[in-house]
Amino acid sequence: MVSRLGRRSASAAAASFLVFTASVRAQTAPAPAPAPAPPAGSDIPLAPDSPLAPMTDLGVGWPDLTAQPGDPATDAAAIDPAGAERRYTWRIDGLGGADSTLLQQRFADNSTLDANDRQPANAAQLERRAREDAALLTSLLRARGYYDAHVATRVEPGAKPLVVLAATPGARYTFGSVTLAGVAAAGDKAAGLTGAFGIAPGAPVDSDAVVAGEAKLRTAIGKQGFAFATVGEPAIVVDHATHTATIDVAVAPGAAKRFGHVVVEPGNRVFGADHVQEIARFRPGAPYDATALDDLRRALIQTSLVSAVDLKPVPGPTPDTVDIAVKLDPAPPRTIAAQLGYGTGEGATAEVDWTHRNLFPPEGALILRGVLGTQEQLGSVIFRRNNFDGRDRVLTFQLAAAHVNRTAYEARTFSLSGTLERQTNIFFQKAWVWSLGAELLASDERDSVEATGAPREGTYFIGALPTSLTYDGSDDLLDPTKGFRLGGRISPELSLRGAAFGYARTQLDASVYRTILPGVVLAGRTRLGTIVGAPRDAVAPSRRFYAGGGASVRGYGYQDVGPRDANNNPIGGRSITEFSAEARLRLFGSFGIVPFLDAGNIYTSPLPKFTGLQYGTGVGVRYYSNFGPIRLDVGTPINPQAGDGRIAVYVSLGQAF
Repeated sequence: MVSRLGRRSASAAAASFLVFTASVRAQTAPAPAPAPAPPAGSDIPLAPDSPLAPMTDLGVGWPDLTAQPGDPATDAAAIDPAGAERRYTWRIDGLGGADSTLLQQRFADNSTLDANDRQPANAAQLERRAREDAALLTSLLRARGYYDAHVATRVEPGAKPLVVLAATPGARYTFGSVTLAGVAAAGDKAAGLTGAFGIAPGAPVDSDAVVAGEAKLRTAIGKQGFAFATVGEPAIVVDHATHTATIDVAVAPGAAKRFGHVVVEPGNRVFGADHVQEIARFRPGAPYDATALDDLRRALIQTSLVSAVDLKPVPGPTPDTVDIAVKLDPAPPRTIAAQLGYGTGEGATAEVDWTHRNLFPPEGALILRGVLGTQEQLGSVIFRRNNFDGRDRVLTFQLAAAHVNRTAYEARTFSLSGTLERQTNIFFQKAWVWSLGAELLASDERDSVEATGAPREGTYFIGALPTSLTYDGSDDLLDPTKGFRLGGRISPELSLRGAAFGYARTQLDASVYRTILPGVVLAGRTRLGTIVGAPRDAVAPSRRFYAGGGASVRGYGYQDVGPRDANNNPIGGRSITEFSAEARLRLFGSFGIVPFLDAGNIYTSPLPKFTGLQYGTGVGVRYYSNFGPIRLDVGTPINPQAGDGRIAVYVSLGQAF
């Protein structure tokens, strides 16, 4: 039994009421005798008061009070003989085994009764809506193979009339035979194509299964290398005597092909054929696969330089090859972006950047970026080439000048860096991500002596070769619910301050995610890091390890965890230990709460320890938007040091880890 409460617009109700009134008047008013027809060929003008010819029926006739119960007229009269409008409810009876969630959803999406059941309706309107919905339900049942289905209607009177659709589905028809004419031409791949269609003799007749089978067949043919295959529309013949049906689909696979070359149509103003081939996952000579074209189409749109893509196979230079013709419509290449932010210990920041994403084709972007904040100012010029010599590879060069004023140190830095990396993103999440880089920087930095708190200043010239490798086995980049991640980073560095010396910074990050109940995810994170080869005070303050903040130990200010000098300012260290655990509870639709517990510390020893940990706890709120969760975390330290605040707030996109 399906039951819903009803909706209708006032204008529609008024229109139906007018039709009903006009119909009553047309049928109850006495008809005057018609005027005699004028003689043939005469030109006699019509008299203004000449009676009109009888009007055709405009709607539902006046209820017949002598009709039997259950008749629409009787039901209409029982509601209110005067035609008053009332709120109503409706119900479906008799579906039995034919009932399904999908059938209910489709009926509700198209039902006239359901669409108007919050507005009052009169008798005529209810009868018309009941007839329309009876026809709808009958068609939905037939789509599921109940070709003998019948739906009767009745209206049960009362203060709130009840419209009942009484369904009699009858027997469900099955397929007596399934024929894919021409599929044998696919040779040894014919069996796989037949299996992909998925409908066998004896299966219930179901329009959804037929549509899905046709789609799977078309996909399978494209994946098996048949670039120019055709699949006809399914033809279904129903036999009411035997309660069976036959289905025939004409298939012309043609010959299997291999990929030839990418051919860019004349007039293209975005990318050349060589760059499109670099982005594509297929190579010339590989077996043709239509799904590779879908992947290429998404990748081209993902560049943000293409507004529309047209990819189609065309005959290649040899009979067994197929070239890919590409037509690209350009998208606006320039963007200006700005953002505001605030973090406990990091202060307020305003950032703006201007980007031309294709100033140096193909995909060579120029980015001008500026940051103005209470504790940070930065200006940089960035050159970035996406899909450099391969899919998802990004080459970046950056020239930057920055001033950073933290509690631990102050640094004025001029840097030149370059990176080649394989990136991941929300559209194409990668399992393996890596980066190779090089940095040259000159930095004038100020910190303090640990024992006395006296200010100290030094200029550092540093060269570094940072390298990272990460495995992402999670199911989502911004909101993982299962799997794990493991990543490592090592940066050999050469520092010149009076004399040259070398050291290496190494860091290991691991996180795990597990869904224990629907909407409940447990997540944990560990970070270990070390600097070997030089004492702490020899390493530039900006290159040491620090802990505390929204992506570290929440509840503490940015970089506030760890050893401090005589002035109670953090001084960083040579090793780091961090742990985090949280329960992500999605409870209120798009909102959720996240209680968390973090721990960590900074050590002057080269190897991380597990002693003297500082703990922070709190709760966060998550808003799950279409592009990822937006988080607001509020934390407090459990065992604070002198000077630590009681509350710290963090806002960002994505989960904390």
